[in-house]
Amino acid sequence: MKRFLFASLSIAVSMTAFAQTNPPREPAPVDTVSVTGSARVTTTPDRFSFNVAVQTISPTVEEAVNENNAKVAAVIAALKNAGAKPDEIQTSNFSIFPQQDYSQQQQGKLPRLLGYQVSNSITVTKKEIASAGKLLQAAIAAGVNQSSGLSFSVSDPARGRDEGLRAAFADARAKATLLAQAAGRTLGPAMAITEGGASTPQPRPFAGGRVMAAQAVSEVPVESGSEELAFTVSVVFAMK
Repeated sequence: MKRFLFASLSIAVSMTAFAQTNPPREPAPVDTVSVTGSARVTTTPDRFSFNVAVQTISPTVEEAVNENNAKVAAVIAALKNAGAKPDEIQTSNFSIFPQQDYSQQQQGKLPRLLGYQVSNSITVTKKEIASAGKLLQAAIAAGVNQSSGLSFSVSDPARGRDEGLRAAFADARAKATLLAQAAGRTLGPAMAITEGGASTPQPRPFAGGRVMAAQAVSEVPVESGSEELAFTVSVVFAMK
């Protein structure tokens, strides 16, 4: 029994010494090629947003606010009658500014108060593109005298994403294949992928500014056009 234990101990010591003198080899580094692929996907906007405002000027704050309140209430009622839901109408700004005459300021006199300007802005956001012209018409006919624009967007940011990412990866693989062949190598599998995300152009503004009053307001012609989404991915491929 003692001889057997001694032999086992000798073998264990020998194996330990062998492991210390011959450490496991690290895998050889893999040659890689890093590229960035890009793609563009065209989508059709399904949501619009516009901002309109009512501006009133009166000698006193009370008169200016009361007049503005009545006109804004009429605009909101008209928008709802034209099909806008309450959650699609939002007050986006309310301001009061004194109107002053500075013409005599150079003579050392204080500005002369002329009255007060009150402005109340309303933003309408809706998914039915076809109703944009009708809603603008209703708002203007109800008393809107300022507009800051009309823009279109895609409500679902994931729309077109799958197609765009696949196309961007395919572009990256094509570039990497070309580079590998130019180096006399064969392209291997993808080792790392980083999504660059998607970018969209800034919303195209519709003509805005002061709206002139008219006896009758026709429906505003609106065309949403298309929107282009850009996708990028960075990929590291192995080379054989």
